[in-house]
Amino acid sequence: MNKVARFIVNWCQRNEVSTVVFGWNKRNKDSINIGKRNNQQFVQIPTAKLKNRIEQLCLEHGIKFVQTEESYTSKASFLDRDFLPVLGAKPEGWKPSGKRVKRGLYKSGKGALINADCNGACNILRKVATQLGFPLAEVGRADLNLPQRYKLDSLSRSYREASCSAVLTRVTTRLLESTRFQPVESSKLEQKTEINTEAF
Repeated sequence: MNKVARFIVNWCQRNEVSTVVFGWNKRNKDSINIGKRNNQQFVQIPTAKLKNRIEQLCLEHGIKFVQTEESYTSKASFLDRDFLPVLGAKPEGWKPSGKRVKRGLYKSGKGALINADCNGACNILRKVATQLGFPLAEVGRADLNLPQRYKLDSLSRSYREASCSAVLTRVTTRLLESTRFQPVESSKLEQKTEINTEAF
């Protein structure tokens, strides 16, 4: 679990992501129905521990962590901008424009086929978009087709080291840039000159 959380935070740092939004509903595994095999695999994931660890690492590395309830984000259509009810407060007669046609594939109300996980993730962002000032108006179908997938069990050590190295390089560069143009006091400059002269 620590490896997964660490990878996520490293990825955020490497790609200059400043905010992580985590969709979360208590007892979200109750009465789950995504197929027998998927049910077994999903229920085994300690999502509460993962959430807490990601939040901890985000705080350590200066990344904003936002938790929001995720009700109806998988059912609603992001492209059609369906209304997103809050858990326990669904309006009578509410129906999503689109539907999930199979595992991993969502069909919008206008017939556009997109990745179901991307659809859900963008709807989770919609829950907090106004609060955080996220510009989602330009997100379209092309952005929701091919998500990058990572198989954490097979991540090479060299990749993880490269991610950490990239983060360290960026932090070092920023520190250098922040001090490069700071004025130096004349007394300190004279001191440096005297030391350099004596050295030669």
